[in-house]
Amino acid sequence: MKRFILIAAALSCLCASASAQQRPAANLPEYTFTTVKAAPITSIKNQASSGTCWSFSAISFLESEAIRLAGIRDEAKYPDFSEFFVVGTSYKERADKFVRLDGKLNFSVGSGCGDALDVVKNHGLVPNECVTGVNYGTPLPQQSELDAVLLGYVTAVSKSRKPTTAWKRGFAAVVDEYFGKAPETFVVDGKTYTPESYRDAMKINPDDYVELTSFTHHPFYTWFALEVADNWRGTQSYNVPIDELMAVLDNALENGYTACWGADVSHPGFTRGGLAILVDVEATQAGSDQEHWVGKEEGKPNPNPVTVIEAVPTQESRQVEFDNKTMTDDHGMHIFGIARDQDGKKYYMVKNSWGETGAYKGIWYATEAFVKAQTLDITVHKSALTRDLKKKLGVK
Repeated sequence: MKRFILIAAALSCLCASASAQQRPAANLPEYTFTTVKAAPITSIKNQASSGTCWSFSAISFLESEAIRLAGIRDEAKYPDFSEFFVVGTSYKERADKFVRLDGKLNFSVGSGCGDALDVVKNHGLVPNECVTGVNYGTPLPQQSELDAVLLGYVTAVSKSRKPTTAWKRGFAAVVDEYFGKAPETFVVDGKTYTPESYRDAMKINPDDYVELTSFTHHPFYTWFALEVADNWRGTQSYNVPIDELMAVLDNALENGYTACWGADVSHPGFTRGGLAILVDVEATQAGSDQEHWVGKEEGKPNPNPVTVIEAVPTQESRQVEFDNKTMTDDHGMHIFGIARDQDGKKYYMVKNSWGETGAYKGIWYATEAFVKAQTLDITVHKSALTRDLKKKLGVK
């Protein structure tokens, strides 16, 4: 049987937070998936060599929200918002905070969905054609030069006893030269907008979104800022038991909503081929690989191929992994549907931002166990919350 060889994600090309420990790879069989429920999504994008997964996932999420809220049925009219308008604006605001804190702040391109929502709330949205993010001579993002330049810039300014009045203009000019300067007004379908009026025309209200997390080092049903380096804004998440978080995710997907997903992808079950399975490596790989897939007798297929064994995540196992940093905020993606494999097992459909790669052309299929174990946070529209959680949060 044809096999996908799992490779732990190369995190240096994903998000700036690359501290998660990569683990040994495992082998998995081939899968066939049938969609059960899927909300509309826009085209697959490619963040390439940039740590901007957080913006790509958040923008994809907001594009699907705009489609849902505006009732857009024609794919030709789906919005295409600029990821790098959000990234550039975030970088400018982080630079200001970095200098105010004398450099005692994580300064990198990595961030989260809450950051993107703050930018959209305070600055609006623009079409991708207004700020493409590749104003420096390559067809896809290649951001290492810019990241190094900006870090060096703000580090020097933060050490100044009295920063000049020019540094913010200079920093903004560098960002705008690389990403493209956002226009004050632009035209879409014959109508003139500002970034704020375009956001409003797309019916996006950032205050309508709730970020959920699930860890026991803070009390459940309280708000706290997830302690990861990329959460530089201190975005607050509402802390709920993991089973309740999963119930919210299912409720959202079953009712036509989607979710912005922050997750750890260093687990060996997250493949470059489009799978995310919480493989119990020791249990699945016991014995030889040949015995697993073709049987003990050479050349004779095994009529009962071994089912991939998944680990069983718990609230306690999640906390252990978060505390020992084997689960960190590696990657942002967009969960938009539910599917089942040929054996009827449930998977979540995930839009990634690595281009049309892998067996499913940029879509990943993640098991319930994987999502339950590896989720740092999800962001959903408040209307997608379960009835019980709406009551707890006072959401009408």
